[in-house]
Amino acid sequence: MIETADWKNLTAYGQRRDVDGTLVIGGTRADELARRYGTPLLVVDRDVLDETVHLFTNAAQAARIEVAYAGKALLFTDLARYFARTTFALDVCSLGELHTAERGSFPADRMHLHGCGKTDEELEAALAGRVGVIIVDNLFELERLASMRRGGTCKVVLRVNVGIEAHTHDYVRTAGENTKFGLSEADFAQALALLRRTEGLPLFGIHSHIGSQIFEAAPLLENVDATIGYVARAVRAGFAPQLAIFGGGFGVAERGAEDLDLRALFLEMRRRADAATRELGIGPLRLGVEPGRAMIARAGTSLYRVVATKHFGARRFVVIDGGLADNPRPALYGAFHQPVVASSKAVEPATQATICGRSCENDEMVETHLPRDLACGDLLALTTTGAYTFSMASNYNRFARPAVVWVGGGSHSLAVARETLDDITRRDS
Repeated sequence: MIETADWKNLTAYGQRRDVDGTLVIGGTRADELARRYGTPLLVVDRDVLDETVHLFTNAAQAARIEVAYAGKALLFTDLARYFARTTFALDVCSLGELHTAERGSFPADRMHLHGCGKTDEELEAALAGRVGVIIVDNLFELERLASMRRGGTCKVVLRVNVGIEAHTHDYVRTAGENTKFGLSEADFAQALALLRRTEGLPLFGIHSHIGSQIFEAAPLLENVDATIGYVARAVRAGFAPQLAIFGGGFGVAERGAEDLDLRALFLEMRRRADAATRELGIGPLRLGVEPGRAMIARAGTSLYRVVATKHFGARRFVVIDGGLADNPRPALYGAFHQPVVASSKAVEPATQATICGRSCENDEMVETHLPRDLACGDLLALTTTGAYTFSMASNYNRFARPAVVWVGGGSHSLAVARETLDDITRRDS
């Protein structure tokens, strides 16, 4: 599918054009950011993030739903500091994410430890009180946690696989038979039995997450009913869970899709949960959601320089100085990021082009239309790259991972320094 960019309507991403046509992000010109920090570069617009946090806060407060930011989408020390100043909790799923959050002074009691294959060190961190809640993914993990307890305690939330398969890409589906996540129905009964005979591991809640990039409310609401059903089973077994977490996965619009109405969705989640608990004779529950991509994606824009253009038959290739190493999502599951010419070029679509990365793979990022006179040194931007780009970056081809900068209100500052060649070889013998 060929994407034709709406080059002039950039306000949804906090962007505009300067008088000479140069892209401006968060009040700072793209060419100034590229000159100061180099490319590839992840630019995070604090103003756009503020707006998104405000949107989620208002919607969640109206429905009395708690929000936890899923740090796997993007996490660096100053971003942890940013979220520490909100009312949100923070999901971490490794010692690296936990350490980053701790460096950012994020309160331990507001952190949730996720992961489907936790190490002993991560389980010990939970037992040591470095997080407030551990989301237990499988029976083997719970057995290991119980055997390691040795006097430590932590609140346990059991993650269940409710079997709802959201209409999304297979690689981002997290429920149903074709996924590794969560407890099966049979394993859930065994988990309750294990918790019943283990002191110091109180059952705090039930969790279910069905996938990412979901644009339909129906499966999300079906997940509410299914999760409350597991809460009821725990209550009947003699437990008193306080929290039901329905995951995240709220879609970020691309290719013309429409965003979910968060306020309406959250209110309906609350209504359905309350109705189900009344019918089942269960006391009031705290409810939670875990947005990651939906919280941070739009705040991020990736800047690149064109390093080559070429034609083969009918195809025109535009090679940029980034690609698979700093954003593997297009190659992994066809993720789309709207391309924008950031230089002061003519901004009307011209001829078909394939934007490619420079890795030793085909590394095709997006099919689009670009000005005919686009040349080496010109700047291109890909939008909505705040989520799962920098966090999934690698040193493939021994490329250095990019810098991350904050922008907003016309100012800019470095958040994460660009890797150096010494950084790449530091661990080599």
